[in-house]
Amino acid sequence: MSALPSSPRPLEVVAVIPAKDEEARIGITIAALEQIGSVGPVIVVDDGSTDQTAAVAEWTGGVEVVRHNRNRGKAAAMTTGAARAAELAPGVPVLFVDADLESSAGNLGPVVEPVLIGEADMTIAVLPPQRGPGGGFGIVVRTARDGIRRLTGWTPTQPLSGQRCLSREALDAALPLASGWGVEVGLTVDVLRAGGRVLEVPCELHHRVTGRDLRSQAHRARQLADVTRALVDRSGAKEKVFARAGMAMRGARGLAGRGARGAARRVTTAVSSASRRLSREGEDQRP
Repeated sequence: MSALPSSPRPLEVVAVIPAKDEEARIGITIAALEQIGSVGPVIVVDDGSTDQTAAVAEWTGGVEVVRHNRNRGKAAAMTTGAARAAELAPGVPVLFVDADLESSAGNLGPVVEPVLIGEADMTIAVLPPQRGPGGGFGIVVRTARDGIRRLTGWTPTQPLSGQRCLSREALDAALPLASGWGVEVGLTVDVLRAGGRVLEVPCELHHRVTGRDLRSQAHRARQLADVTRALVDRSGAKEKVFARAGMAMRGARGLAGRGARGAARRVTTAVSSASRRLSREGEDQRP
């Protein structure tokens, strides 16, 4: 039984789509979502796009668009969307959806259902192998999975999956959200620690796969840094490992402009080391 407070069961969820420079995909994603009977209001948070993402979302119709004047990151966009969802539909669950799912977003119904019927406080979509070449080397996923396991005792299949549905109570218990790309890891740890029930749901979803070029590796270094920060902040061992992780994060943020392969490897190694240390430190502090 969930330790989170309960409220009358809602009939639908509010969908929140954080989006940046997704003009080619956002319209299809919205149209697919609107075919799901259990999805009510749809909120698109345009996180400082330089293209026509917001305009395309508005042209789709029936969508609320909230704009960030500058890029503030995925977690900030999710926070903005969650706040607007609370205003539009107080107490109603929130479904977070990546903007690049396109037509496969119409398959999110099974992710919504367990939350609506009270079987779970948070569901996480488990995606099949993605189409086309690309993908990383698994460092970020392993770091996230191992960190969650050591901090909570639960081992997720896809710890970084962004397709999640949360009861309003579970979402509120996880606020403020972890920053940047650590938001999914933070959500999982915080909901579990609040006594929430988390359920992974296989779902036929497809999105754009990150490549293996220098830009993609720099992105993964930043992602690893943010995941490490989320774990450090929740480990109880922050002072012992934060300095090293912080150095790695600062290095990661400067990579994209320099395109330095060797620097990317050094940042990845440093953050991975910090993450392993925080996991060992935090294991004995698991609730």
